[in-house]
Amino acid sequence: MKKFLTLLLGFTFTFIQAQERSQASEVKIMGKVVEASNGRSLEYSTIVVLNPEGKVITGGIADIDGNYSILVAPGTYDVKFEFIGFKTKTLKNQNILKDTTLPTVKLEIDSESLDEVVVTAKTTEVQIRLDKKVYNIGKDLTTGGATVGDALGNVPSVTVDADGAIALRGNGNVRILINGRPSAIAGFGSTDALQSLPADAIERVEVITSPSARYDAEGTAGILNIILKREKTLGFNGSVQTFVRYPWGAGVTGNVNLRTEKFNIFNTTSYNRRTSPGQAFFRNQFFSNQVVNPTVIENRDFDRSDIGFNTNIGAEYFINDKSSITGSFFISNGKDDDETINNTDEFDPNDDLAFNRIRTEYETEDDNNYQFSLNYINRFNDSGHQLTADLQYGVDDQEETALIDELNTFPSEEILPSELIRTIEDGNEFLAQVDYVYPIGENAQFEAGYRGNFETTTTDFLVTEQATAGGEFITNEDLTNIFTYKEDINALYTQYGNKFGKFSFLAGLRFEHTRLAGTVEGDGNNDVVIDFDNSYPGLFPTLNLNYEINDSENFTFGYNRRINRPRGRSVNPFPSRSSEANIFQGNPSLNPAFANAFDLGYLKRWGKTLTFTTSVYYQYETDAFERIQEDTGEETPNGIPIIRTIPINLSTNERIGFEAGLLYNPLKWLQINGSFNFFQFNTKGAFNGIDYGTKNTSYFSRLSAKVDFTKDFQFQTNAIYRGPRNNAQTETKSILFLNMALSKDVLKGNGTIALNVRDVFNSRKRISLTEAETFRSDSEFQFRVRTINASFVYRFNQKKERQKGSRDDNDGGGDDDF
Repeated sequence: MKKFLTLLLGFTFTFIQAQERSQASEVKIMGKVVEASNGRSLEYSTIVVLNPEGKVITGGIADIDGNYSILVAPGTYDVKFEFIGFKTKTLKNQNILKDTTLPTVKLEIDSESLDEVVVTAKTTEVQIRLDKKVYNIGKDLTTGGATVGDALGNVPSVTVDADGAIALRGNGNVRILINGRPSAIAGFGSTDALQSLPADAIERVEVITSPSARYDAEGTAGILNIILKREKTLGFNGSVQTFVRYPWGAGVTGNVNLRTEKFNIFNTTSYNRRTSPGQAFFRNQFFSNQVVNPTVIENRDFDRSDIGFNTNIGAEYFINDKSSITGSFFISNGKDDDETINNTDEFDPNDDLAFNRIRTEYETEDDNNYQFSLNYINRFNDSGHQLTADLQYGVDDQEETALIDELNTFPSEEILPSELIRTIEDGNEFLAQVDYVYPIGENAQFEAGYRGNFETTTTDFLVTEQATAGGEFITNEDLTNIFTYKEDINALYTQYGNKFGKFSFLAGLRFEHTRLAGTVEGDGNNDVVIDFDNSYPGLFPTLNLNYEINDSENFTFGYNRRINRPRGRSVNPFPSRSSEANIFQGNPSLNPAFANAFDLGYLKRWGKTLTFTTSVYYQYETDAFERIQEDTGEETPNGIPIIRTIPINLSTNERIGFEAGLLYNPLKWLQINGSFNFFQFNTKGAFNGIDYGTKNTSYFSRLSAKVDFTKDFQFQTNAIYRGPRNNAQTETKSILFLNMALSKDVLKGNGTIALNVRDVFNSRKRISLTEAETFRSDSEFQFRVRTINASFVYRFNQKKERQKGSRDDNDGGGDDDF
């Protein structure tokens, strides 16, 4: 493999060389590249030969012993040496008139100071910036063989619920961006796609709790910006990772990059198969003046089988030293085969079994995402004056077929008519964005830009039913429909930042005009008008302040106004069909919610041993979303009351919280990373004459410890605790679960074998109690059982300890610091 890669890169440079080299006879440049600290060979380091004007003439890479030999025409050259994570070194004005052996080049590890505060621990790398925290999670052993959704659960301030729902500081309205932009990779606002994208594709995660005006105003909790891997160092390098797991799963991910002075080609491709069993339990007790007040118990078993393929390929062409254009194409294909068995027991008022029914849903889903992105950047100078333009078009096609069979087993066995449901969802999204940055003097900066985001999702919902068991399927005209949801957003923003001594600020204003529209075709209930077309213009000011007491201590303050827009499923008025008695139904009358948020933060470092971060935050939200459960007044054919879950706008939601993080490295072989988040929210509002106001206090914490038994043998454990919480109707119990991992480097550091167990004690279950006027519901839900993963990663032309996060501003990063 190494010889092949060497030949491939050598061919690339030979092609360039053939066009630039004169017809004069050739001579050799020879030498060796080593590490300055220990003299070890830097195999596959990159050597670039330039003429006195700085133009690339030819180049090559060192062999496994660090030696290189490059043919050039006689002349005077600059010879540049590069390797991942090391400082570049250039030998100037080398007179190469005959075969020449240059002095051994010693490269030093790149430990340059960053503009932001950088805190490094072997479980994570944290960068504290003016408006966000950046977590490089690539060193987390517990993410081997995991998905992006799993990896986000290891990021401080972020929680991932038992069913995959993502929350930031306990608030589920978090905006997910990929490389700084809305993306089909994130499923157009849904997090489902993140469950198929491998965690190995992530370079870093930006937790933006006080977004500046450059970012979307969407997401009252803030923004999670996922930056995908893309190498910036010259040469050919990459990695391949494979995994197997129990319950059965296996996959492979390849990440490769080829970069020269003129172009950069990058690709991440993965293929995986997974089975994910889960279970749920519901106990519903009904209270009314009727003679019969049944108790209904449902036991559900989920058997999910998923096949996923993802590839992200792109190329960056460097037009000149100041400008470049990048095009990339993302494809995601998924196929799910799921079986849900719902075993229902109904008991009479004497707790005697009245009947038993087994409802089985066989569901297949084909999910295809395609996205094309084009980026142009022009750096007018080296001081940050630049213009960037982005175009992005994405398509998300899903086709889902569900066959629902029902069987009564008590008091007599009877096969019931079946349901066949077909759902086709077609979504497309177009994004256009322009950003302009103009530095003013040494410390000030002005910025302005535009973003247009236009999204349409059409859901074609066909319900067919048998009149008698085994009979012909007939369309149910009352439920069959086509629902089209449009979201158009036009935004303009401007912001200005400056630094005066130890004080810096970034102030901005963003204007967004939102249009939300929904239309229904084919609805049998023609007496109900559910079409809507609403516009919501709004101004969204932002302010971020920073005061540096000294190099190791600072205060930050942030204010921003945010919006929470309802997604398609939340406004789709047609109920789910997985259960007859427990359904979810969207609300077409749902309006956006608006929030004002404040954040006061503090950071203190004690050398390289201890770092402490903390913040206090407050948020006031109007028209806040809340999911409630209510008795619909309707019954199943067997007389069971139908309970629905529906999202509504409540009047206000007031939230105040405190969070703290600690990075502690007491010994060279021990690293401890802990975080704690405490919050209280007070909700006020009523719906259909029922007061849903409530006050709730909750908290969650995370503790990670990593032990280096030897330089290449490591152990890590992550413990995550979520405290009990409640709203006006539902109390949810606490959850404690543990992840553990072992890692061993092999093949001289080029390979790593890892074993990790997620949810060691199989305790990640959501247990809740809901009480309303006419019913009481106990439930327990486990989205996925304990998993055991074994993985192997092989790196070529890079070593584990040399991998570093990129600082390229063109991959969705965000704002510079002042």
